[in-house]
Amino acid sequence: MSPPGVSCWVIIQNKVYDVTDFLFDHPGGANVILRYGGKDATAAYVPIHPSDALDKNLAPEKHLGTLDSESINRLKESGKNKVQTKDELRVEEALKNKPPLQRIINVEDMEEVAKKILPYRAMAYYSSAGDDSIIVNHTAHVENSRAFGRFFFHPRVMKPVSQCDTSTTILGYNSTIPVYISGAALARLGHPLGEANLTRGAYKTGIIQMASTNSSLSYAEISAARVSPDQPLFFQLYKNVSDDIAGRRIREVEALGYKAIFLTVDALVPGNRELDIRVPHYLEDFENQGLPTQRKPDGDQGETDRLGTAGGLVIKNDADMTWEKTIPWIRTITKLPVVIKGLCIHTVICRSVSSLFQVFNAFRLADMAPCIKIPDGDRGYQDAVLACEAGCEGIVLSNHGGRQLEYSLPPIELLYRIRQQRPDVFEKTEGRFPVYIDGGIRRGTDVVKALCLGARAVGLGRAFLYAQSAYGEAGVVHVVRILEREIRFGMQSLGVRNISELVERVDWQAVSRAKL
Repeated sequence: MSPPGVSCWVIIQNKVYDVTDFLFDHPGGANVILRYGGKDATAAYVPIHPSDALDKNLAPEKHLGTLDSESINRLKESGKNKVQTKDELRVEEALKNKPPLQRIINVEDMEEVAKKILPYRAMAYYSSAGDDSIIVNHTAHVENSRAFGRFFFHPRVMKPVSQCDTSTTILGYNSTIPVYISGAALARLGHPLGEANLTRGAYKTGIIQMASTNSSLSYAEISAARVSPDQPLFFQLYKNVSDDIAGRRIREVEALGYKAIFLTVDALVPGNRELDIRVPHYLEDFENQGLPTQRKPDGDQGETDRLGTAGGLVIKNDADMTWEKTIPWIRTITKLPVVIKGLCIHTVICRSVSSLFQVFNAFRLADMAPCIKIPDGDRGYQDAVLACEAGCEGIVLSNHGGRQLEYSLPPIELLYRIRQQRPDVFEKTEGRFPVYIDGGIRRGTDVVKALCLGARAVGLGRAFLYAQSAYGEAGVVHVVRILEREIRFGMQSLGVRNISELVERVDWQAVSRAKL
């Protein structure tokens, strides 16, 4: 509730809304709304909010009505007279020089183009990672990516591989390749059609899309974007601290035909994504290049807004989920399969310094390969065992793309450890316990390595956000075709004809320092 005397309304798509009572309930904070108080907030609002957000969060009496024709015309005229920012001019020029899609021959090519044509705010949100961004921005996109370089193939020769089948099933649904579109928020930051590009691209290529709780299109709009009602969709659930809100979301997506719930457990609190946090400072400096600036006097100016674009999305997540409480609660809401997304090292909230030492005993680097020592009985695979025992239908090994806890173990390394130390995790009494993985996947050979270690399929998030940002639906299709070609090549080179033959075709090897 706002303080007495405070009143605030905004214009969004020619409609006026009283947001006074919502100011201090807004996940991104009151200042974001106050910046547009009494003004047209459409340009800032639309790319990051689904169309039904106002209906879900504001009472009907707060919808004050539509502007009259004279006011609408005035808004249009003021829009025409608006001076473009330097960042908008940069994007405009980059779009003119964008290469033809056929010149994009691998996933990193797509990322390079997208980063040039994206508005800086969108680029920073998509590419940002935790703290210093070591996991994402150090060598070939990270420890996450670099970790794949520590695994080497054992190919077999003289095997008939002309007929190679890259298809698989994910939770019982067919997929042309062992890849799905991982849940990722705010696709409309990069392209006006946003998640609909991902939905249609997934249908055209025969893969599965996972939609995020924080999608910029509504769950209904994503469902409606399906080319066929039989097209499967999965839902990435960020559980709200309110069971009522979380329950309504689960029921809504189930009614819309979504086929599984992927419960995210590794982003309970806002991450420290400094690239995202610095966006206002960068844009201010970029816009003021060559102009005299007024410096504020030194002294206590308070801390900068640390939420950024990302922080406001997770600030109301449930930070008190447990195996004993949360999974049974979800089971009372839905019969859909539940997959736990975000297992890496040990998913735990430490409430004291002493508990930190119990979880994280020591960290050291040897031969350029990370090694984490954790007390016996508390190793990285423990949460995988708990998920299996809780009756979940699968797990996703992930460190949230390096966007949360810096120095969390690369998921491919954890997959290897589980395979070596607890192979029983991959099996349930009734059959196979599916293990999925995301983070750092840039090549079809990365996908093949994950499958060799027992993963059922892999998820890619950023890669598809970049693809749809740069080329829309066609970009999504193009990335799938690239991965399909690379996966098929890897399988044929290994001497296998189908996914089931891939297990145990790689070994781990530390990457040694070069000696001069």
